[in-house]
Amino acid sequence: MIIRRYDATHMSRQFGIDIGSIEGMDFPAGWGRVRPGERSDSHQHDESEMFVIVAGTGVLIVDGHRHPVTAGCAAQFAPFESHVLENTGEEDVLFFLQYRRDAENARRSASSLERQNPQRPQFVFSTPPTPNGDLHLGHLSGPYLGADAYVRYQRMLGNPAWHMTGSDDYQSYVIALAEREGTTPAAAASHFSQEILQTLKMMDIEPDHYTVTNDAPGYVEGTQRFFSKTLGEGKVTFAESDAFCDAQSGKYLYEVDVAGLCPGCGGGTNGNICEECGEPNVVVDMAQPVSKANQTTPEHTQVARYLLPLHQFAQQVAEHHKVGRVPARMRELANRVFSRPGFTIPVSHPSQWGIPPAETADQVIWVWPEMSFGFLYDIEQLGKKVGRSWSADAPQQDWKIVHFFGYDNSFYHSILYPALYHLAYPEWQPDIDYHYNEFYLLDGKKFSTSRRHAVWGKEILTPQSVDAVRFYLCLTRPEQERTNFQLSEWEDEVRNTLIGQWQSWMQDLGARVDTHYQGKAPDAGIWTKEHVAFLARLNGSLQAVTDALNPDGFSLRGAAQHLKTLVAETRAFSRSQQLLAGIEQWRDEYRTAIALELAAAHLLSTMASPLMPRFAANLAAALGNESPRAWPQQVELVRPGNSIALRTTRFFYEPRQQDENPHWQWLEEKLSVLLPEARLDPTQALTQLGATSLMTVTLQYQLLHECQADLPLETLLNQPLGAIAEHIARQQREAAV
Repeated sequence: MIIRRYDATHMSRQFGIDIGSIEGMDFPAGWGRVRPGERSDSHQHDESEMFVIVAGTGVLIVDGHRHPVTAGCAAQFAPFESHVLENTGEEDVLFFLQYRRDAENARRSASSLERQNPQRPQFVFSTPPTPNGDLHLGHLSGPYLGADAYVRYQRMLGNPAWHMTGSDDYQSYVIALAEREGTTPAAAASHFSQEILQTLKMMDIEPDHYTVTNDAPGYVEGTQRFFSKTLGEGKVTFAESDAFCDAQSGKYLYEVDVAGLCPGCGGGTNGNICEECGEPNVVVDMAQPVSKANQTTPEHTQVARYLLPLHQFAQQVAEHHKVGRVPARMRELANRVFSRPGFTIPVSHPSQWGIPPAETADQVIWVWPEMSFGFLYDIEQLGKKVGRSWSADAPQQDWKIVHFFGYDNSFYHSILYPALYHLAYPEWQPDIDYHYNEFYLLDGKKFSTSRRHAVWGKEILTPQSVDAVRFYLCLTRPEQERTNFQLSEWEDEVRNTLIGQWQSWMQDLGARVDTHYQGKAPDAGIWTKEHVAFLARLNGSLQAVTDALNPDGFSLRGAAQHLKTLVAETRAFSRSQQLLAGIEQWRDEYRTAIALELAAAHLLSTMASPLMPRFAANLAAALGNESPRAWPQQVELVRPGNSIALRTTRFFYEPRQQDENPHWQWLEEKLSVLLPEARLDPTQALTQLGATSLMTVTLQYQLLHECQADLPLETLLNQPLGAIAEHIARQQREAAV
């Protein structure tokens, strides 16, 4: 017999509280103490662990769920469940703890749907795009496709999840566009905000809420209230600090107006953030700075702005990074940022475009702190639609927030925003999962709106192509590394994989069902060892795609690759089993093989639904099923007797081919999107059809990329469309010579 007593003098600080080991027992055990006002650090591990509360009152927070505990309560945590013990009383919380490592238990918990099911509202955000241009495939492959597929999957699990985004109207890049095009920032933002929303719709991405920040009721006032809460001693203060101004015009320089070398990695960067290494700068710390308006060296000046001493919040950010899904890339970035001895950043700038702080009229709140409030505003507006009383001024502990963004926005999302939330709502511990993507390249170079190096969504998206585009972007999505898009490779994937393998297999299967079973799904007959092994592989595919779509390891690349593997293995199984077709002795075994092929098609339809919703619905219909709504727990056979229409259903189409004389057809296609109500005539000019200069800029971008034709804006606006088609043909002939 072994007896050990609690001894407060044999405790040490671990996980943010007092822990003492109990020596000599057959299993690892110990004592824990949480003092009044303290809470343990959020953490998870591969062991199962048990707490028995001996004294005190507190709250256990397990994967974001809060459970009151008092003396006499026992709790067991599964492997990888994040847990926190918070003391809510006036005396110490004393508890006994025991843990053990069990590999099988850890394996089950690692892929458990129950553990990864938040069972609470999930607010999924794709970073609001800057309305200085339309969306290209680089944009679409990252946050927007990611958030859309994530929400579709969560809803199939039965979880409440909503996708929200909007247009980031007050970006300085909108000012730059407006100056180039001779319009106002408001007009430019309004135009491209609608273009962006239309492109998302063409991609079968329809957010549950879309905020246009320059035209959202209560948004300005809410942003001002939020910003005011961050002000005060030891928080955000108003003071003068070093800044840059243009040597000729005296204009204040930040973001798009100034470039130089990053103080972190030494690479080229614009003001305030480095796209390469992800580190922020304060503009004046860049080497070799240049004013982009005239390529001159800017001058130093003193400017009064609101300043955040970010370095003071390293501990709060580190604690936040222990709560949700925070990739190592984010944590490493935070380590670099907080390794600086002192880092104070401006969170307002002198400008006329944006939201002024309530306290000062000659500044605007920097668009990134503004966005941190914008997410909370979106939640409140969504609540009005779904009948929930969510408030941006009172964020709730049970909210689960999920962010999708490009790595170049990592500093803002995973470092700046947690610090601002701590200042504005010190009692709120936000539970946020971060999903980032690297740059998606086009022919080896970054997609670029300003340089017109892009494949625009509207160039490639049609009702016939959208699923093929979504599939290829999933398959090549830049999740842990940069990946590259080439139009020819996309076309090859459509022809060789989606048409050459998927569609040919499904139509061949349909033909065999028509021939042998009069177009009806057969019931399974006698099973062979091969059948059993194939069913096991199908269930393995289900588990693999489930793991790829679960929050912990969310990967559209992984999911798309597993779908390819499923079809490849099913085609191999099909070839081996067709040897028995028509042999009377083995007819019961053969119909089992057909039933299993149909089960594979049914599984493909369900698992493809988050990635390729139209294809999934069409395949379900061809199998006599309804559109997939619930995520399966195991592979199921198609109901015997279902009418099978696989042979006559076309799922994918050849990539669009240019006609021999494509120029007028090309214009018709593009203008049908830009001017859907207009009746096109070769004798009319765009101005006669009501086209704006911003619409014409979009057409100009498309002409340059798709047709290699560079036409002046005035020509496009004022010359007849027939003449423009001739200009395109002539430039292409000259380029060929």
